[in-house]
Amino acid sequence: MTSIAQKISNFLFFRNNLFLILLLLPPVLWLGIIYFGSLFSLLLQSFFYIDNYTGLIVKEISLQSYRDLFTATNFDIILRTFLMALSVTIASAAIGFPIAYFMAHYASDRAKPWLYLGIMLPLWSSYLVRVYAWKLLLAKEGVISWVLDKIHMTWALDLLLDSPVLGGPSLSISYYGTFLVFLYIWLPFMIMPIQAALERIPRTFIEASHDLGGTPDKTFWKVIFPLAFPGVVAGSIFTFSLTLGDYIIPGIIGPSAIFIGQAVYSHQGTAGNVPLAAAFSIVPIFIMCIYLWVAKRLGAFNAI
Repeated sequence: MTSIAQKISNFLFFRNNLFLILLLLPPVLWLGIIYFGSLFSLLLQSFFYIDNYTGLIVKEISLQSYRDLFTATNFDIILRTFLMALSVTIASAAIGFPIAYFMAHYASDRAKPWLYLGIMLPLWSSYLVRVYAWKLLLAKEGVISWVLDKIHMTWALDLLLDSPVLGGPSLSISYYGTFLVFLYIWLPFMIMPIQAALERIPRTFIEASHDLGGTPDKTFWKVIFPLAFPGVVAGSIFTFSLTLGDYIIPGIIGPSAIFIGQAVYSHQGTAGNVPLAAAFSIVPIFIMCIYLWVAKRLGAFNAI
């Protein structure tokens, strides 16, 4: 047995390309079968349709499921999910950039590990636990309402909840609550790529800008931000795609209006309309393909 293993080892030692192919073959086959196979199956299912009279899936190529996506109800779901993903991404970038900037340029070497720990710590707890914790915080009798009542700011919360479309009886069953929880859950995925991009900016660039008479504002907007922007785009890939596909947070926090993930879940489960569920699943993939194409052109993958 040892002799055979030795012969194989000697045979492959002088054939690097063959060794590399054999090394990569199992993960490539696994990825091809599991990932691309499931995607192909999903795409194929989306071209089938449901017979309205029998309720059975008709396995004939048709665009009926995609046409159903553009009915008022279904298009509202897509638009609602897209706008939520976009708003969460913009807010994550606005909040995450100053934090990442502080970590990259001002935090001491002793403080940085603690800041990393503070950002990553929420990710070490259960996703469901964090979402339900927010449910308690945002409830009408929750901590946020209690604090606002103590500082006599309840009127501000009432004003917020009275706003049309976005408001609701309480933060926990309004779009504001959904937005806050999405923002909290995905924010670390925005901070880390920005921080990595900021760390790569040579100090000499900033010093050169100052030597040439650049004010701090001009140095930031002309030197630092353009070089860090790929990191913002890289972070946005995570926050945008994760919000697009999530179905747990909208199911626990927010109004009864559903998002794409919940539509997929309900159509493939209780409704039994697998082709429409598959068509809904294609929507985030299609949006992300366009998004990734734009991100690649902006150099975002260099910051991941």
